[in-house]
Formats: sequence, C-alpha cells, structure tokens
Amino acid sequence: MGMFPKTKNIESSFRLIRGTCVLVIMGCFGFAGYAFFEASEAVARAQQRVYILSSGKLMEAMASDRKENLPVEARDHIRTFHLLFFTLDPDEKVIGDNLGRALYLADVSAKRVYENLKEEGYYADVISANISQRVVIDSVTLDMTNLPFYFRCYGVETITRATSVVTRELLTEGYLREVSRSDNVPHGFLIERWAIISNRDLKTEGRQGR
Repeated sequence: MGMFPKTKNIESSFRLIRGTCVLVIMGCFGFAGYAFFEASEAVARAQQRVYILSSGKLMEAMASDRKENLPVEARDHIRTFHLLFFTLDPDEKVIGDNLGRALYLADVSAKRVYENLKEEGYYADVISANISQRVVIDSVTLDMTNLPFYFRCYGVETITRATSVVTRELLTEGYLREVSRSDNVPHGFLIERWAIISNRDLKTEGRQGR
C-alpha cells in the first residue's frame, strides 16, 4: 500500500509538467501568430506609402492608396517636365542633360518640339549668344475624370541675354497616361499629345550697365 501515494504523486507531477508544457507551447504559438500578424500589418503599411520626387528629393507621403496622391504626383510630373525642358544655359552638356531627362517624361510629341527648335538653331543660339532661360510654373489645371488625364500648364519664361531680359508667357497642354514607375519616370506618368499653345513676349527690359 505504501507505493500508491508515491504513484499518485508521480502522476500528479506528470500532469503538472504536461499542463505546463502545453501552456508554454500554446503561448509560443500565440506569440508566433501575433508576430506574424504584426509583420503582415507592417508590410501592408509599407505598401501604402507613396514617394514623391520634389526638387530632386524623394519625399514620403502616407496614403491609403495611390489614387489619393494621384493629383499631387500628376502635377509634380508636369512641373518637372516643364522645368527640365525649358531650363537652358549656354552649355551643351547642361542642355543635353536637361532635355534628355525631360524626354523620358513625355512621348514623341515633345521630341518633335525639341527637334523643331533644334533645326531652327534655337539651342545653338543659346550657346553662341550666352543666353540663360528659366521658367516659373504658376499653376497646373488637371481634369482627372477620364483617362488619359487632360492638363494645361501655365508659366512664365525669363530669357536673359547679354543686353536684355525677355519675359514670355508659357501656356501648354497635353494628356497624362499612367505607366510603370522607374528611375527615369518616378511618378509613373507619360505626357502625350503635348503642345505649346502660347509663348508670346510679355515685356523686354534692358540690363543695367550694358
């Protein structure tokens, strides 16, 4: 009879150990499930981030999806294209680099404008006459009801010559089509059917001391 209490104690200890092991295993599974859930949420949050290239800097904008940031990205794409296309200095490399980057952002319609200006000797004149050209974008109107998105871009050009500064109106129009993002096309848009509507002189001023 003396062995039965010992047997009961062993069985009780075994049940206690087994129960403890089950609780530990369940706890491990619970922690693993929680960790997996948190990791999945983190990945989902990361996929909801949208990056905007502004003034050569990659800026992060939190959003529920790309659609919410579409107008911001579309306008920045249009602004970037016009800044690159119309910013000129009397340096062949600067002109080539800016136009090369600009033409990645638009289709053949922009290339035709570039080729026409080149044939007319516009870029050669910029270099030979030491001309600098800058553009300030005032506003971009965008109709996003239908694809491709129609836009108009309003800006002012300043052309600095040796003896004068010419200010010109700049009004262009075109359409935006969505494409895959890349290093050359960070916003995932392509400008189509681009045209210059107005580029008339507004005023000409003499440079002091010239």
